[in-house]
Amino acid sequence: MISKKMENIGSNVSSIRKLFEYGRKKALEIGNENVFDFSIGNPSTPAPQEVNDAIIEIIQNEDMINVNSYTSAAGDKDVRNTIAASLNKRFGTQYKGDHLFMCSGAAPALVACFRALIVNENSEIIAIAPYFPEYKVFVEGNGGKLIILPPDIPNFQINFDALIDNINENTQAIIVNSPNNPSGVVYSEDTIKRLVGVLKEKSEELGHPIYLLSDEPYRELVYGDTLVPWIPDFYDNTIVCYSYSKSLSLPGQRIGWILVPEGIMEREDVWAAIIGGARVCGHVCASSLYQRVIAKCIDIRPNLTIYQRNRDLLYTKLSEMGYRCAKPEGAFYLFLQAPDGDAAAFSERAKELGLLITPGGEMGCPSYLRISYCVQTEQIECALPLFKKLFSK
Repeated sequence: MISKKMENIGSNVSSIRKLFEYGRKKALEIGNENVFDFSIGNPSTPAPQEVNDAIIEIIQNEDMINVNSYTSAAGDKDVRNTIAASLNKRFGTQYKGDHLFMCSGAAPALVACFRALIVNENSEIIAIAPYFPEYKVFVEGNGGKLIILPPDIPNFQINFDALIDNINENTQAIIVNSPNNPSGVVYSEDTIKRLVGVLKEKSEELGHPIYLLSDEPYRELVYGDTLVPWIPDFYDNTIVCYSYSKSLSLPGQRIGWILVPEGIMEREDVWAAIIGGARVCGHVCASSLYQRVIAKCIDIRPNLTIYQRNRDLLYTKLSEMGYRCAKPEGAFYLFLQAPDGDAAAFSERAKELGLLITPGGEMGCPSYLRISYCVQTEQIECALPLFKKLFSK
């Protein structure tokens, strides 16, 4: 006997992963040079040299018995103090290391938070389309219900009428992801303030806090003078989940953190529930080596030169061809409207040309497609004629 629920989750992989695996197999058949894979968000720029230097310095100069030993479940205290000091310097806050819980990336951080906040089968978590499709797995796999707000097209901010209509006594939290995967849009300060106003009013009306989960793996990936609001400044009941996968190009090393600020209502209970949520998922501690690495690289920011060049090239050329898309302000995705309104069919036609772009149905936008442009610029240049050919059809 096995869990049919887990079997179903394991058998139905996301469209992103399906397309990625298809591309790997297709490349073996026709050659890598004939497959233009824009499916997955795997950083194409290397980790900053400071990361490599930090690894070498730790290995050469520190006691490797300590480096390879367990840390506390919440993480190395010195590392957490270093992160708190960095946040305080950036945002004018007064966080302490004890407000931080080190995780193996943002995904298990979110799962721990969902497990903490989902109290029964009626508990609802609200996500805003377009959204990262794994949210559905994370929430429903842990016994809750994911409520999807329809998108605010074409700006991709928040559909507030839908938000107000969907908040009820079962609403536990709303999850926001800015810069957004898959649209690349950043929620403006006005949007955040309006969101906070709604949550405060509804929390008071319902008699319990509605938590705001801020999923922030792309915080450092923004272009020009775009500002990403620090949401805990606006709303006390905010929990932040952060990852270094994108900011330091370390997706395979799985390192990040959860911030549970002092102002959260019943903070100690929330903190304990998150630790419990991580524990039942098998969390022991985050990588002790990479905790030390990020502490040494705490002020290093990513080089966005290639991503910005790719964004500008792709957005400009596709717009000139007649495509419609939201201009990304951050992350490394472009959200493209299917010319005929059917993203799934358009993605299949693109596959015939070796062009792999992900349909947005699982992201709450069945007429849009996600293009991940964290690739070499040459790939975009070679793929542009194929986009033109597709549009002409």
